[in-house]
Amino acid sequence: MSNRSSETGAFAAFAGANADTGYDQQACRQLMRGGSKTFFAASLLLPARVRSPATALYAFCRLADDAIDLGRDPHAAMRQLQRRLGAIYAGRPDSIDADRALAQVVHRFAIPRALLDALLDGFLWDAQGRRYETLADVQAYGARVAGAVGAMMALIMETRQPHAVARACELGVAMQLTNIARDVGEDARNGRLYLPRQWLHEAGIDADEWLRDPHFNPGIAQVTQRLLRVADELYARAEGGIADLPRDCRPAIQAARRVYAEIGHQLERDGLDSVSHRAVVSRRRKLLLIASATGAAFSAPRIALADLAPVTEVRFLVDAVRTAAPPLKLAAGGARLPPVPQRSFDERMLWATDLHARLSQPSRRVAR
Repeated sequence: MSNRSSETGAFAAFAGANADTGYDQQACRQLMRGGSKTFFAASLLLPARVRSPATALYAFCRLADDAIDLGRDPHAAMRQLQRRLGAIYAGRPDSIDADRALAQVVHRFAIPRALLDALLDGFLWDAQGRRYETLADVQAYGARVAGAVGAMMALIMETRQPHAVARACELGVAMQLTNIARDVGEDARNGRLYLPRQWLHEAGIDADEWLRDPHFNPGIAQVTQRLLRVADELYARAEGGIADLPRDCRPAIQAARRVYAEIGHQLERDGLDSVSHRAVVSRRRKLLLIASATGAAFSAPRIALADLAPVTEVRFLVDAVRTAAPPLKLAAGGARLPPVPQRSFDERMLWATDLHARLSQPSRRVAR
């Protein structure tokens, strides 16, 4: 029996035994509510068919991050999570609401396990206090904790073309670079440094010495500016893939791209000082950007940037999707993810950007 046949049989058995899984999704939404009031309450621009599996994905990622980052033994937590993923992909998830909900999502949308393994690796890198010497090192980290999420979101939106997945991964990395630039001081006070140490050396800064006494100076501003320029390049590349998304998903992703890029622009207006304070985009400014993004998402043509080869650090994610088997076709009456509550358009305005923020960043990066 082929591996794909095994997966099909495992999911068929799991789906038949779990036709009524509303409690799984309800528990996941409760976890989301406890994790981020903005993320839960603001709703989103994404269509309901995407919100439900995205919620399941969020719940597992949140629990996994906490298990690795907050536990006494990150490696033991990692082994346990890998065991749970094995059970999920075998169609026999543990009796944990997040696992049962995720099992439906990974089989329904044919999400390669390599994407979730990459995400767990990124969480472990954080717990280990990994050093990032070069930009490539930082982008490799971003590919895991954010690019993998971008790929999974593309699959949930039922988009599998390699160039579209590449742009989704790059959008995730861009967001992660923005987060790093915004949180330089906060990370440093927690003993963590994500700015490329090579760049710090070129700016005349001894990284380890600076970590002992984090303070803003022209060298930090220079390195932060360089990182934001790389992020802007990736945001521009991501623009090329939005036209390949389903029409009902484009406004949310365009909004997420614009609002997250605006964090970097606000940081520039603040003099690039993310050590003394944190750049914040006002609610009014977010709403204006989201409103403009909605129209732009439907009018923007597919552009040549969509056909660029993926940046090196996300290629393994794109390849994992490209070589994966296609999604299963569920028979009539098969298990379906339950619908999420309907909300007004006004309620859905800000959730799209918070979605990516919560899914693609470790729990310590986003205020709870």
